[in-house]
Amino acid sequence: MHCAFDAYGTLFDVAAAARQAAAEPGNERLSESWRTVAANWRIKQLSYTWLRAVTGAHADFWQVTCDSLDWAMDAAGLAGDDVLRERLLDLYWQLSAFPEVHGMLSELKRAGHAVAILSNGTPEMLRAAVDAADLTELVGALLSVEEVGVFKPNHSVYKLATAHFRCTPAEILFVSSNGWDAAAAAGFGFRSIWVNRNDEPIERLPWKPHAVVCDLTGIPQFAGSQK
Repeated sequence: MHCAFDAYGTLFDVAAAARQAAAEPGNERLSESWRTVAANWRIKQLSYTWLRAVTGAHADFWQVTCDSLDWAMDAAGLAGDDVLRERLLDLYWQLSAFPEVHGMLSELKRAGHAVAILSNGTPEMLRAAVDAADLTELVGALLSVEEVGVFKPNHSVYKLATAHFRCTPAEILFVSSNGWDAAAAAGFGFRSIWVNRNDEPIERLPWKPHAVVCDLTGIPQFAGSQK
């Protein structure tokens, strides 16, 4: 089975940058609000990708990440703290992977499954994240929306995976922590799994993921059952 993974929030913990910065000396103001900053940073990051996609105003994911952090810092009363801003952005290039990621990808590799990342991130961002998390030998391809110039869930993004693997959508197991992404991917034709880490309600969309899990531990079993 071919396996394609979303990156941010699925393999990499998007809250890690704010959490780490908040624990560092001199960032006491962030320590009081880092959870809110991290949540708003992520919410704006996603909403800006959707707005840019539907209006045709594409900018790469790094620009979107910077813009959304600016909004989140402003909302928390931290606007103008350029040192903190630069630290948070620097940490975003080295987000930690979730604890089960390395073992899960290793199991997929041992079983002979081809693995790719299919992400809104730029190629440079994805390479940095994969290298920092020591996943370089476990991920076969980094597929970025920059190849098509529009963000998920546009179908041209999902087609990057079918083109890479040279297969039909039904031959790809797609895994995402974003409910809307897992749903849209199912609508495209992928075998889709939603990693619902926060026990959220299912999205009210025309399509549903084929399975819902709380973490990535069982992904190799899903991949094996699809052979």
